Amino acid sequence: MSSNRNLVLVMIARFVSRVGGSAAFFIGTWGMAAYTFHASARTLAWVMAGNAIAAIIGAMVAGVLIDRHGPRAVLIGAEILTIPTAIALFFAPTFAVFVPLAWLFGLVGTPTFTAGSAFAPYLVEGPDELQRANSLIEGMGSFAFVLGPAVGAAVASVGGPRSVFLAMAVASVIAAVTIWFVHIEVTPRVGEAQHPLREFKAGLRMSYSTASLRYYILTGTAIWFGFGAFSALEPLFYRDVVGVGVEWIGWMNSLFGVGLVTGSLLLPRLPHAVRSSRGLALMATLTGLGSIVYVGSADLRIIAVGAVIWGLVIGATEPLLRTLLHIASPHEYVGRIVGTAQYHRNAGELVPLAIAPTLAVVFGVQSTLIAGGVLVAVIALASFPIAARVDREVTAEKLAEAPVIRPEPGVGLGDELL
Repeated sequence: MSSNRNLVLVMIARFVSRVGGSAAFFIGTWGMAAYTFHASARTLAWVMAGNAIAAIIGAMVAGVLIDRHGPRAVLIGAEILTIPTAIALFFAPTFAVFVPLAWLFGLVGTPTFTAGSAFAPYLVEGPDELQRANSLIEGMGSFAFVLGPAVGAAVASVGGPRSVFLAMAVASVIAAVTIWFVHIEVTPRVGEAQHPLREFKAGLRMSYSTASLRYYILTGTAIWFGFGAFSALEPLFYRDVVGVGVEWIGWMNSLFGVGLVTGSLLLPRLPHAVRSSRGLALMATLTGLGSIVYVGSADLRIIAVGAVIWGLVIGATEPLLRTLLHIASPHEYVGRIVGTAQYHRNAGELVPLAIAPTLAVVFGVQSTLIAGGVLVAVIALASFPIAARVDREVTAEKLAEAPVIRPEPGVGLGDELL
């Protein structure tokens, strides 16, 4: 009962936090940069690049702190730090002030995501329960993705994009209070180096030296490599290619969120074979193809369908990736391994920011976005042989760990059965 109560509270906190976070990111950060300060593709890339670098640092620190103090303490602290940052963004008078504040927002906001991603192993045990918990937690986060951009669009239509940051501050207060009532057991690490840098390096060694963890982390990096181009160009896609106002970013990302929720809830119903490295490779391939459907047309009706399809695939892929990471991670390393996956994700988004604006100038915004989706699909398809090898190694490890049944002396197996 206590486990169910804790899971419900984590789901609520995840929902509230992401409502504010997605509204603040898509409508607040993107909206103010593109529509209030009239940022170009290059200057918008600088905003997103700095935000991604700050997020990488935040994920690194959060991973070590989670393994030391548990995800509950880290989530509460990160939400509290988010409150003054969001308020400062509301009052940002110029683009020069807005940019470093947006970077700070990435630094303090990312640990809320990292901590939320690490909660499941502290709440439940076993592969099936981990998948169920991750699907529920991510499902609530995805549901928030449905409402967040819509809430941000509604708030922005009344008070402008900057007013969305006040909604973010309120959401952080509610999330911090909710998670305060979660009770989990944090087991002290015996014999583990207590210097933060050594702990961080130990987490990296575990993440990169384990074949399954390495594949999961790098596949997640490839998925979010494609998303990085959207960080720089999606506002311009709606402004310059589709020719609509800032509120359409919110409405379409809400449809994307509908797909996310559906995908998260469908994951436990998918064939058991999907919970494998080859299943992850397949989902990553579909992620790249889904993004192509999303940006392949300037017709809002087709874009809407593409948003749902792309969201559906990512909605199932996110909890699948997280479940595979949790299953393969020693408990005392969960925070650092999830943190490694998180900053790989941010790095995957960061790399395209350096080249996407230039490509957009040469080939156009829409063509650049389509090329990003094609690249993700090709990389994922090429990784299938690696995924198959990882699955074979994981199966061999399970067989090696299985207990060997031996008959008692003088008793044959046939006698036991009789």
